[in-house]
Formats: sequence, C-alpha cells, structure tokens
Amino acid sequence: MARLLLTLLSAAFLSQAQTPADPAALAKMLGFEADPAGGFPGGWSGAPKETISVDDQVVHGGHWSARLERRADSASAFSVLTKSLPMDFAGTKLELRGFLRTENVTGFAGLWAREDGESPTLAFDNMQSRQLKGTTEWTEYTIELPLHRDGRQLFFGVLVSGTGTVWADDLQLLVDGKPIWEAPKVQRVKTAIESDHEFDGGSRVTLGELTAVQIQNLATLGKVWGFLKYHHPQITGGTRHWDYDLFRVLPKVLAATDRSGANQAMLDWVAALGPVNPCKPCATLDEKDIHLRPDVAWLSNDVWLGAELSKSLRAIYANRIPGRQFYVSRKDQASNPSFDHELSYSGVRLPDAGFQILALYRFWNIIEYWSPYRNVVGVDWNQVLSDFLPRIALSKNAGDYQRELMALIAMDHDTHANLWSSLQQRPPMGTCQLPMALRFAEDRAVVSGYLGDAGRTSGLKPGDVILQLDGVPVSKLVETWSPYYAASNDPTRFRDIARSMTRGNCGEVALAVQRESEDLELKAQRVPTASLGPIGMTHDQPGETFRRLSDEVAYLKLSSVKIADVERYIDGAAGSKGLIIDIRNYPSEFVVFALGGHLVDHVTQFASFTKYDLSNPGAFHWSQGDPLLPLKPRYSGKTVILVDEVSQSQAEYTTMAFRSAPGATVIGSTTAGADGNVSNFNLPGGLSSMMSGLGVFYPNKKPTQRVGMIPDVEVKPTIAGLRAGRDELMEEAIRQILGRDVPLSEIQEMIRK
Repeated sequence: MARLLLTLLSAAFLSQAQTPADPAALAKMLGFEADPAGGFPGGWSGAPKETISVDDQVVHGGHWSARLERRADSASAFSVLTKSLPMDFAGTKLELRGFLRTENVTGFAGLWAREDGESPTLAFDNMQSRQLKGTTEWTEYTIELPLHRDGRQLFFGVLVSGTGTVWADDLQLLVDGKPIWEAPKVQRVKTAIESDHEFDGGSRVTLGELTAVQIQNLATLGKVWGFLKYHHPQITGGTRHWDYDLFRVLPKVLAATDRSGANQAMLDWVAALGPVNPCKPCATLDEKDIHLRPDVAWLSNDVWLGAELSKSLRAIYANRIPGRQFYVSRKDQASNPSFDHELSYSGVRLPDAGFQILALYRFWNIIEYWSPYRNVVGVDWNQVLSDFLPRIALSKNAGDYQRELMALIAMDHDTHANLWSSLQQRPPMGTCQLPMALRFAEDRAVVSGYLGDAGRTSGLKPGDVILQLDGVPVSKLVETWSPYYAASNDPTRFRDIARSMTRGNCGEVALAVQRESEDLELKAQRVPTASLGPIGMTHDQPGETFRRLSDEVAYLKLSSVKIADVERYIDGAAGSKGLIIDIRNYPSEFVVFALGGHLVDHVTQFASFTKYDLSNPGAFHWSQGDPLLPLKPRYSGKTVILVDEVSQSQAEYTTMAFRSAPGATVIGSTTAGADGNVSNFNLPGGLSSMMSGLGVFYPNKKPTQRVGMIPDVEVKPTIAGLRAGRDELMEEAIRQILGRDVPLSEIQEMIRK
C-alpha cells in the first residue's frame, strides 16, 4: 500500500508547465545545464521548493546537477522535481534514463514518470520497488513505460522520501530507443469532453438544502445517469460530455415537486439524446462461468421510474452495442478496468453542488458496475446513494467535501478504495506526530517501538498502553475517526488508525498511559511526520533479507526480496528443516512465480479470478489464474509463512501462492482483505481514488476480499510480548519447524542472531 499511496501523492506536485519543443533546449534541461532560476533547476518545477536546488560541486557531467535535500523539518513526506510534456508523439515504449547519487536517504529515491489522459495514471513508475536508499555513488538507472494510446500528458522527474539527499544528472528521455524529439508526431481527434466547455467555470447548481422529495429524485437520477453512461450508444461512443449533460438536467430534476415530474424531466433528457437504433449484432450475456449478473431489475420498476421512462431504459438495454465503452477499457494483462476520460476538474471552486453530486454519482456507479466485490460491501448500496446525497451535495467547503467522500468510500469496505489524494484531510489532522509506532494489541493501542532518537527520549516505552490523548479516551477517538477510514475489515482499520493516532500540531501532547499495573500521566513532543520515515508498514525482522537462524531454520523476508537472488535464497536454505517466509510487509518485487515455483513439486493452481464484461456492465465471469510451475532446485523442508494486518494486496496474493506448497503453514492473524490489481480514477476537485479491480479467489472459489488470509495457526502480538520486545509470531514459526519442546530461551537466541 505504501507504493500505491506514493503513486497518487506524487500528483500533488505535478506542474502543467510545457517544455520547449527545441531539441537543444530540451537536452540542456534534461542535463540540468539550462540557466538556473534563483538557484532552482532551469525549466523544471517541483516542491517543496526549499528542498530543491542546483549543485555545481557534485555533478556527473557538465556544470550543474539537480539536488533534492530533505531534513527532519522539511515539509511534506517527500520532495519531487517535475517536468511535463504533451504526449503528441507515437511509439511503443518510453524510457527515462539518468544518473543518481544518494547520501543518507532514509526513505527512497528514484526517477519517476507518469502518463496521464482524461483518466489518471495510465502508466507509472517511481523506482520505489528498488529501494534506492542510504549512500550510493553515481549510478545510471532506467525506468520504462509502455506508451498508452490515450496518453495526453507526460510527467517525469526525480523524487526522494524521508530525509537525505539525492543528486540527479544527465537525464535522457527516449521513445523506442531514440531521443523523444525524434519520435513521430501524432494528431488526435478531439473528443466531446475536449470540445464541450460550457461548465468549465462551474456547474451553476447551488443548493441551500435538500427536501426528501429532491433526495429521492436525485437518487433516481444518479442511477439513470450511471446506467446511460455505460449503455447508451451516444455515451459509450464518446459523442457526449456526460458530466456536463448531468448539469444540464440537474436543475430540472431539482425543480420537480414530485416523482412523476422528475421522471418526466429525465425522459425528455433521454429522448434528446436521439433514437437508439436496433443493434446488429446485440450484446448478449454469456451465462457460462458467470459469477455476478448485472442488476437491471430496477429498469422494470414502473412505480419508481414511471411507465415511459422504464420503457425507454429497457429499450436502451436491449440494444446495447457489444464491447464498446468510452469511459472504461481493459487495462494491460491483468484485465482490470481502466477508467478513461474521467476528468478531475482540479480547477473547480468549491463548494459547487453540481460537481459534488457528480463525484457521488461517479464513485457510486463505478462500484455498482465495475467492482468485482460489489456483492460483499456489506451495506445496501442503493441506500448509500440516498444517504450521502445531502452529505456530499451540501458540503460547505473543500475539507468537508473531502471528508464526506472519505466516508462514502469507506462504505465500499475495500482497503484499496480511499481518497488517496486527500489523506491530510482525514482525522486526526496535522503535520506532526509522536515519534513511536503504535499497534492495537488485545484491542488496545500499544507502543510497539521507537521511531528514531526522539522516540527513545519521549518518556514512552514499548508496551505502554495509550489510554488518553489530550484528555480524550482512545476508545472515543477511534469511534469518532473510524467512519473516515476505508478498510476491508476491522484489523486493517485499526492498523491505519494506529499509524495516524498521535498526529496533530507540532508541540506537546498530554498522555494517559498504563505501564504494566501503573497508570501514568506523561507529556511528549510531536515531531514532523516527514522526519519519521514509513510508520508501521512492516513487522518483519530487521537485518538481512535472508539468513540462517540455525542449521535447521532459515528465514526470508519479502520487504527487500530480489528476484535475481531467488536461487541464492533457496540454495542458502538447503538442508534446513524449515524456511520461514515473512510477509508481514509489502514485497519489494513480485516473486510469486519466481520463488513459489521452488516450493512445489507439481503444477499447482492457487487462485481463481473474476473479470468484468465490457458488453454487460455489472457482469463478472470466472477465469483461472496462472499456476505455479515446479522449479529446480526445490526446497524440500517445511514452509512457514508469517502474515498479519500489514499483509495486503500483493502480499496476500503471494501468501495464497506459497501456502499451496505441500505442508505449508500460515501463522499470524487476519490480513488486510484487499486482493487484486487496483484500478484508479479521478474525482471532481482534483481528487483521486481507486478500488480493487480484479476479483481474487481460491481455486475452490472461496473469497479473499474482506476475509483476508485466514492463518492455519492464529498468533497475535500481546501487550506483554511488545513490552518484552518479543516477536511471538517468529517464536511460533520456529516451534512449528523444530517442535514444541524447544526452550523459549533457545528460540529467542535464534531470532536475536
């Protein structure tokens, strides 16, 4: 999840400044040889500006390099240097090359590039998986992106998170191996959303309140608008600016005094789109291997829609054109949906009731038609639409609007689905927090470790139970904040609350703490969050990626695993009784098949998928995932896998694969319950969200979403264990390998090595 979060947060600093078309000028800027502007690299933008400069002492070539230097008190969580180019060139592959040098980087540094269209992040890489940190000499790095046909704007540059310094120099931007200025130019035909500008300055919809009748009618409009978006040939063909068409009908629906008046307004609106010709051929719903069917029964509800509107919508459904969508396409090999042409409207001035209603309709219908997990949201999705109409439409400022969207998104119960662009608006708000990690153990907020030297001098100790913050009980804080924390299950929600719980303004905070049997009143200092590095992202063991704990036990953590080293890990574990694979983290590289193949002795199916149907929005069909293929050398000892609440998405998929090995045992607690490749999309106001876009199940079709990986042996950290600095999951893993009669002192000595 850390990777996903930074992917979206990087958008916060993207500049729309264009780069000169002159190849020589562009080459100078890529090499940081353009004249600096006030000490800032010439031709570039970025933020925070005070962390970025040119350097004439540490260079790879020429006179200057770019330097990004972050201290503990630097603003934001990372610094990013940015350049943008219109994607008016053709090709198949884009490369960004460049030389980087680092010094004391605590987070990570990297080149980054991103392709945007009307939908966000068509392609992206930021080198986070390579974990470039610490101190390194000049080294050339390369990132590659496929050129997306719908790309309109390319953003690229350099970034660094945490603290430390990165220098960049001698960048190259290549298309199919040649300088970008040599790539063939393309001219694109403008779409309706590029040529219709009537509401660019605002929706012109203002609201002071909403009556019960208006809420009822707006809920109907939301469903009708979404249905037409994905079924009417004028919209699926891209000939209408469907967002702006909403603003054209909204005043009439709002003015209706009853249901029939609103239905007539919608009927006239649909009729104005023109007749729907009989389809040749028509889309049909293939019943083979179907998992979810579209919910279209409401189209026949004459009482709700009125006879004429119902008849019109049913005719549109019957004549839908197969395989054609303007707002959705199939994304790369994983085949999860790509939400195209969803404008972010970053310039809209809030409050704007029309754009706020649009945000609700957009999110609600994306889940209704394209979420593979819509049947497990656990709430009445139609009721959610009605309930949130007044909350979102009547939000009085940008902050309230964003928090109401967070509450809406949380109703989807998908840890992937969040308002990732706006986490700074999620309570508790502030740029500082206490310098220690917290976890919920035994249903209580417990200090689990220090974050830097400031934590060691804070007066708090591991195992301390936080009872109150500034006089407010933790239980009350959790109750108040929980509605804004999107999560598939409670352990994941508590995980995220724990990461943010002590956030607030810099300075002193009063704490009520229970230390063993003693109640204490303490004061501690919040420090800038940016100085703390990643908080609670991993619970694995410090030290090397792979090591032998003893002759009989090997250990491998996936937070720093490398595909290139897989055979070395397997050779290193050879002869041991058991291999502990620690996935209490997010894998640094995708090693499902490269490592999993060494754990099985036959072709092993470990996952099934459900995928959407472009011709039948809302339909999902079963498909089979790729199996593990046996690889040599095979590890023949026992495989023990460690998981907990930080194990999410790729970590969960990896666990599914590895637990299919003969005799494998999963130890720990329920994981995040958010599996499947993500699909991201914009929301009005310059906001961004995402959802789990691919349904992931076990081969027997047992679910993983919201359920998570259920361990074979449940072990959770205890307050006493945290106080003593024990890793109770590791202890149990060693017992599973060596037997239960091994003394605890011997086990703990293995872990300490």
